[in-house]
Amino acid sequence: MKLVTFTHNGRTAIGAVVHDQIVDLSRLAPDMQALIELGAEGLAAAQKTITAAGQTIPLTAVHLLAPIPIPRRNVICLGLNYSEHVKESYGARGQEAKLPETPVVFTKATTAVNGPTDPIPYNPAVTTQLDWEVELAVIVGRAGKNIPAAAAMSHIYGYTVLNDISARDLQMAGKQYFKGKSLDGACPMGPWIVTADELPDPHNLRLICRLNGVIKQDGRTDIMIFNIPATIAYLSLGMTLLPGDIIATGTPDGVGFARTPPEFLQPGDVLESEIEGIGVMRNPVIGER
Repeated sequence: MKLVTFTHNGRTAIGAVVHDQIVDLSRLAPDMQALIELGAEGLAAAQKTITAAGQTIPLTAVHLLAPIPIPRRNVICLGLNYSEHVKESYGARGQEAKLPETPVVFTKATTAVNGPTDPIPYNPAVTTQLDWEVELAVIVGRAGKNIPAAAAMSHIYGYTVLNDISARDLQMAGKQYFKGKSLDGACPMGPWIVTADELPDPHNLRLICRLNGVIKQDGRTDIMIFNIPATIAYLSLGMTLLPGDIIATGTPDGVGFARTPPEFLQPGDVLESEIEGIGVMRNPVIGER
C-alpha cells in the first residue's frame, strides 16, 4: 500500500495511491500519524476502503505533502553508515577513515520536513554549502523499548525516500550536526510511505540521487554498516521508539562536499532522490531572501 498526505481543493487529507488514483482515507483517521497509530487494524480498514472505493482523485490533481508533514518529534538520522561515504568524508578533510563502531546518531528538526516536490530554500546569508544525501527512511509502526534485533522488523510500518539536505559550512563549524541539518525545508520526504508488507527486503534496494539529471549518488542498501534491525535495536536501547518515528538510515557515497572540486546546490537546480521499489522525489532549489 502506498500512503500519502495530500492537498486537494483547499483541504488536506490522507489517502492510498492505486494505479495513479488516490483513494481518500480521511474517514479512517484525521492524519497520517493517527493512521499509523491504528496499526494493523488501520491498514485492514484502509484495504477495505480501497476495495470498496467508487470515486477517486487523479494523482495529477493533488499536491503531495511529506507523508508525515509534521512529525511528532525530530527525525532520527544515522551518519556515516556506508563505508565508501565514511572514506570520502574523512578524505575530504585529509583524515584517515575510521569506520564507526556504534551508530552515529543525530536529529533533524521537525520544521525541516519538506514535501517531495516542494522547493528547497537557498539563502546565501544562511549557507552557501547546501549538500545532498539520499536515504532510505524507516517509519516506526509499533512502540518499543529494548527491542532485540531479531524482533526489530515487526516494529516497522513502512518506508519512504528522504534527502538529508545538509548545510556543510554550518555543520563543520559546529561541534554537532543539528544546526547544519535542520534548516527549514532541509528534509524532503516522500512521495509516499510504502507499507512494510510491500517491501519485504529493504536491504536490497538501489538509491540514486540526481542533480539536474546527472547521477551523483548510486548505491545499495545492502552495504549499510549498521542494518535496519541493528539500528532499531541500538536506538531503542533504553529509549522508547514511538509510532510515527522517522529513522533515516544514512547515505551512500557521492555527496557534494567530498567531490573534487566540491559541489553544492544552487538556485535553479533540480534535485531528484529515488529509491527502488518506493519512488522518486523532485525538488527544485529556490533562492530566498
